[in-house]
Amino acid sequence: MYRKRSQTTGATTPDLQDISLRALQVFVAVEETGSLADAAARLGGSRSSVSQHIANLEAVVGAPLFDRSTRPMSLTPVGLVVRRHAQRILHAFSEARTELMGLALVSLIELRLGIIDDLDASVAPDLVTHVRERYPRCQLTVTSGRSDALAEGLIKRSLDLIVTGISVGGESEYQEYPVVREPFMLVAPKGLFSGTADLRELMERHPFIRYNANMPIGRLIAQHLRRIRIDLPAPFSFDASRSVFAMMRKSGGWTITTPLCLMDSGAEAQSMDCYPLPFAAFDRTIRIVTRREELGPLPAHLAEVMRELLRSEVLPMVAAVAPRLASSFVILGNAGEATPEPASAPAGGGF
Repeated sequence: MYRKRSQTTGATTPDLQDISLRALQVFVAVEETGSLADAAARLGGSRSSVSQHIANLEAVVGAPLFDRSTRPMSLTPVGLVVRRHAQRILHAFSEARTELMGLALVSLIELRLGIIDDLDASVAPDLVTHVRERYPRCQLTVTSGRSDALAEGLIKRSLDLIVTGISVGGESEYQEYPVVREPFMLVAPKGLFSGTADLRELMERHPFIRYNANMPIGRLIAQHLRRIRIDLPAPFSFDASRSVFAMMRKSGGWTITTPLCLMDSGAEAQSMDCYPLPFAAFDRTIRIVTRREELGPLPAHLAEVMRELLRSEVLPMVAAVAPRLASSFVILGNAGEATPEPASAPAGGGF
């Protein structure tokens, strides 16, 4: 079945009319993840459904597409040919859908937006206001939370667009728009680390107040410290930045955090000293992520709006409280490259 016989040569050829776009999307997901289970998790479906799509596609083509004896699964020569054409077909469909979505967005009626807590106060209100002004008929629902919870919402389709500090993965399913790269820094209550003692020595004298390791930001910090083989005992750990900063004041402790986390605390930022890390530096990237091609030009437009908000509103505040770190707070373009107009730090203040 699924095959035609040539009237001139007698050879059978695949009946390509039986190939659906969904089958090609599933095929690409399996090829990129290397397993049926991982592809199913990315697509929000079941392993059996993914397996059936692949089996049907192989029946149409008349040959195996994957070498299942390898881990991860690899493409057969026929699979390589199918991948090349699948990518071209999906790209053409994507371009057509983007153009049509651009027209449809004029009458956008609902948008479910997820924003990480770290931007809840500093960026979210202006971003939401902009969407409302551009699409006045749109019913806008905003959810704030941790990056991994927002990513799960996007995958399960309970959110349409998220602003997150982690990558969702799956290039064929999701589109990322990098917005800003921010450094991790050492933060302590004002005056706690004053004096001539070495910064590492002062860190050992005072308690390290850390983010819980089950939080995305906590995992990033813990992974980096393990990578550079630094063991810092931490008597307290919290989910929220506000709780971390409050405990720092109570206990005379310090933490490792980012400028956006500090800025989101409002007036709290003015009572803190910020220092570059006295060991190997690291950073994180904040990005907008959507399901590929569902919102047309809207995500790229919102990314540009967010970049401008960070450049005009947040970067001057970072430069004021942490002038030595302002040059490491980098506004990014869609390809992840640094954009022009670097901020110049004001004289005085901070470390």
